[in-house]
Amino acid sequence: MEKKKPNYKFMWEIFLVFFKISPITFGGGFAMIPIMEDEMVNKKKWLSKENLVDIFAVSQSLPGAIAVNSATFVGYQIGGISGALSALLGIVLPTFGIIILLGALLGTFQHNIHLQAALGGIRPVVVALIASAAYKMGQVSLVDKTCLAICAVCILALLAFKSLNLILVILFGAIFGIMIVKVKKIRKLYGAQKKARGETI
Repeated sequence: MEKKKPNYKFMWEIFLVFFKISPITFGGGFAMIPIMEDEMVNKKKWLSKENLVDIFAVSQSLPGAIAVNSATFVGYQIGGISGALSALLGIVLPTFGIIILLGALLGTFQHNIHLQAALGGIRPVVVALIASAAYKMGQVSLVDKTCLAICAVCILALLAFKSLNLILVILFGAIFGIMIVKVKKIRKLYGAQKKARGETI
C-alpha cells in the first residue's frame, strides 16, 4: 500500500493562519476566540461554530495555556498530527519572539509615560474582546434553560467564592451534563414505552 504524503501546502496554510492570529491575541486565549472564529468558521470554513466552542471548552479544562491548547486541537481536527504541529508552531513562534524582545526592552521602557498610556488603552479593549467571545459562545452553548441555569450557578459560585478551584467548577458542569443526558434518555425511553402500550403521555 502506497504511503500517503502529507499535504505540505495545507500544513503551511494552517501555520500561516495561526502565525497571523498569534500576535493580535492581546489578553490571552479568550481574546482570540472571536478572531479564531472569524478565520476558522467564516473565512476558511474549516470548522463549525459548535466544533470551535467544544474545542475551547476542552482546552480550558486541560492544563496549559488555552491559546496553545485550542490551536493544537484545531490543527489536529483539520489536519491530524501534522496539522496540530503546524498550528502549535504558528501560535507559539510570534509570541515567543515578542516576549523575548519585550523582555530585553522592558527595563528601558517600563516607566515610559507613552507606553503606560498605551497599555491603559489596551486593557479595556481586551475586556471587550473577552465579553464578545463570551456572548458568541453563549449563543451556541446556552441552548436551553438547563444550560442557562448551570451557567448562572457557576458564575455565582465563582463570584461568591473567589478561592474556588476552577477544576471543581468544570467537573461540576461535566457531571451535571452527563446526568442531564441520562435523565433525558430515561424520559425518552419511558415515553416510547408508554406510547407503545397506547397510553397517553
